[in-house]
Amino acid sequence: MNQSVIKALSILDLFIEDKELSLQEIARKADIPKPTAYRLLSTLEHSGILYKLKENPHDSRYGLGLKLLEYGNLVSERLELRDIALPFMEKFAEEINEVVHLVIAYQQEATYIEKVNSKRALSLHTKIGRSTPLYVGSGPKMLLAFLPEQEQEQILNQGELVTLTNQKIDKIALKQELKKIRKNQFAISIGEQDADTTGVSFPIFNHEGKVIAALAVSGLSSRFMGERLENIKDSGTTFANEMSKQLGYRY
Repeated sequence: MNQSVIKALSILDLFIEDKELSLQEIARKADIPKPTAYRLLSTLEHSGILYKLKENPHDSRYGLGLKLLEYGNLVSERLELRDIALPFMEKFAEEINEVVHLVIAYQQEATYIEKVNSKRALSLHTKIGRSTPLYVGSGPKMLLAFLPEQEQEQILNQGELVTLTNQKIDKIALKQELKKIRKNQFAISIGEQDADTTGVSFPIFNHEGKVIAALAVSGLSSRFMGERLENIKDSGTTFANEMSKQLGYRY
């Protein structure tokens, strides 16, 4: 166990009861040497987890920083998102009998936070918590398309881009595709994450009009063609719109 992390967490626990604490108070209550407390507090302050208010040159007072509020809002939003999305995902999966995922962007990757399986004997075996590049697959590309241009450039300029099936990705073509995805609010991928599979995704908006997740459906490419593909697109759009409305988005 990392003792520095444990000590830092013990310091944060002190703020459950106290709004602000001095360096001396923190060292005493956490039962750690003052130099150690100062080092940990400096790190926590630098990361935005704590803020420092100097009252005098001999000691400083600390309080919880806005970074914790940001973390709390993210956790709350994602829990709310999963709770709202799951019933719609279950209906969507039952209607089309394919695997349905909920995907979010996190630290410049796409993370799968919820999944509803199909009733087919053979289906995709993705795991909740799996992360993939934001430029591979319909769900990740949907999220990438709605990121600010500067963030897109950072992700796309990381060197050579390849799919999970080892296909080289043309960056110029991908940039054009992202513009179409943003305009049409619909993304598709063929054989990018698994061979012979197709993925189709739809954006989920929050109350601020930001895309916070992608509703993604995937299965064997042979089942994603012609009229059936159009039906999947229509149903997916409807369910994604309903989720967005539940999250406060107004079209």
